[in-house]
Amino acid sequence: MNDLKTQVQSSNEDTPLVSVITAVFNGEKFLVDTIESILNQKYPHIEYIIIDGNSTDGTVEIIKNYQTRLAYWLSEKDNGLYDAWNKALKIAKGEWIAFMGSDDIMNADAMQLYIDYINNNRIRDLEYVSSKIELVTNDLKFKRIVGSAWDWKVFKVYMNTAHVGSLHHKSLFTKYGNFDDGYKITGDYELLLRAKKTLKAGFMDRVTVKMRTEDTLSMRNASHTQRETLRAKIETANRNRWVALYEMAIAILKAKLRRLLNL
Repeated sequence: MNDLKTQVQSSNEDTPLVSVITAVFNGEKFLVDTIESILNQKYPHIEYIIIDGNSTDGTVEIIKNYQTRLAYWLSEKDNGLYDAWNKALKIAKGEWIAFMGSDDIMNADAMQLYIDYINNNRIRDLEYVSSKIELVTNDLKFKRIVGSAWDWKVFKVYMNTAHVGSLHHKSLFTKYGNFDDGYKITGDYELLLRAKKTLKAGFMDRVTVKMRTEDTLSMRNASHTQRETLRAKIETANRNRWVALYEMAIAILKAKLRRLLNL
């Protein structure tokens, strides 16, 4: 375990500390891109936390190369992505929290744009802010842009917000709890479903992240993703089982069409 606290510029109400969390396992191929994109943010009030699942490749060596610039890092066996995120949440000190995949790249001005949006927003006590993200190939070729404003009528059908392009206020976890690590792929969706229509959400109409999509966990386990989504809708959102099954069938057809069109 390594506990190395970064010296960031002092923050206040208008410049809150943001915790950025990355969970990684055998991610040596692209991890440097992710780390550099966080450490080079224009917004200075960031603590960066990396939780490694006991990688067997060169991941830990990469993390050690940056350890003096990290707030905290840990490498040990875990119970998957959401277990790793929960470990980080226990030590995160930020007022706002973001989760970055180990192959994602945050645009350099993203965090400053978020904070400017939050400071200028008319909604009081925001719990969640999302943005748009750019889906790319492993070599960063553009595929498409996704992410739209949170709306319960839409969100209970499918996750229309981009989790990697989101900030979560610390109060969200105090109010609704941490991630359920019984989920392996869609725990981020399940968490936000708990709030139902009461979620105080904002949307920033800007692209903040490049997300590689060619070898994601959800892509590798598409059928499991759909089953977990179905479970979350029924158990957490209290959706009618037959309606949720119909929505799952539509989602599967859309996914097949996107793969066919290479979108």
